[in-house]
Amino acid sequence: MSFSLDLTEEQTELRDWVRGFATDVVRPAGSEWDEREETPWPIIQEAAKIGLYSFESLAQMWADESGLSLPVISEELFWGDAGIAMSIFGTTLAVAGIFASGTPEQLGEWVPQCFGDPADPKLGAFCVTEPDAGSDVSSMRVRARYEQATDEWVLSGQKAWITNGGIADVHVVVASVEPGLKARGQAGFIVPPGTRGLTGGPKIRKLGLRASHTADVFLDDVRVPGSCLLGSKEVLDERLARGREGRKSSGQAALRTFEVSRPTVGAQAIGIARAAYEYALDYAKNRIQFGRPIIENQAIAFALADMRMEIDAARLLIWRAAWMGRSGKPFTAGEGSMSKLKAGEVAVAATEKAVQILGGAGYSRDHPVERWYRDSKIYTIFEGTSEIQRLVVARAISGVHIN
Repeated sequence: MSFSLDLTEEQTELRDWVRGFATDVVRPAGSEWDEREETPWPIIQEAAKIGLYSFESLAQMWADESGLSLPVISEELFWGDAGIAMSIFGTTLAVAGIFASGTPEQLGEWVPQCFGDPADPKLGAFCVTEPDAGSDVSSMRVRARYEQATDEWVLSGQKAWITNGGIADVHVVVASVEPGLKARGQAGFIVPPGTRGLTGGPKIRKLGLRASHTADVFLDDVRVPGSCLLGSKEVLDERLARGREGRKSSGQAALRTFEVSRPTVGAQAIGIARAAYEYALDYAKNRIQFGRPIIENQAIAFALADMRMEIDAARLLIWRAAWMGRSGKPFTAGEGSMSKLKAGEVAVAATEKAVQILGGAGYSRDHPVERWYRDSKIYTIFEGTSEIQRLVVARAISGVHIN
């Protein structure tokens, strides 16, 4: 049996296709949309027209049995520009939420509606975080109650920091059905387009990823049909019963989604890190000080060597976790969290070093490294802070419930 880290011909073609779109369309527009702090609808539509932003494209990537296609194209797209890429890729988190808990029928019905079509692209939003429930998802206060007479679920409460929140057509909302069971008493729900009672707050002005829309979502007695419960009522009732008896369940909606998405999120961070490394390397080769290129100084050369080494190491962790997740292998040492943790911290370190290598030029908006520096920081915060990722890994390797 041979071992190889080479991408297949199909994976290479897919990578090159996305790299071309990132080079020709995404990167040239990055600065403009960062300044505008608006959703780049024209670029989303361009991605839809070429088939990159579509249910079919995502299905093709997920069908890759190695699990590598999704992180590979994520790295390329975020290499172009993270804010624009998040506007294109934010929908995939909602899709992951549907995939993690939904039935095949629900996947077939709702995932295409998350994307729309090239003439009229749509967005999806995954709603988990709340003002008082960020890293501690067990403290969720958004409630879901079932009304048997009408076979409806009624959702009430507030979600915070939601990508595409309020402007999405399909919102996937994780809510507490039985608060006393904490995380074991939660479930996911589809809120269809145009449902009354769901409203979005104003777009949050952020340090980075400014093109990506982030806002609070308010649920005021939002009524959805019983069929919008992800999974089934029978499965939920069985899980709640196990929770009341103190028996373990197979997990809960928010954490199952994050387990699926963490390697891909790590790949996004690596895309930003690689962009900064490549730009700094080129700058160091051409910047002349004291009569020679600054890359001839060990301090600069060693910094670039460290950047490349850390980026490659993080990518290998991501590819391993993506392969394990796709192969159904358990993350016995927190490999999914490990990959996202390493990639996020590498992105922050690499972009900071890029700014330092460019010196005063790196601090100005004349060069993109300052934007990449701002964009990178969120990767040590969202979808589980670095501290939470370390907690997951520590619990996994020790078997101890560390607080």
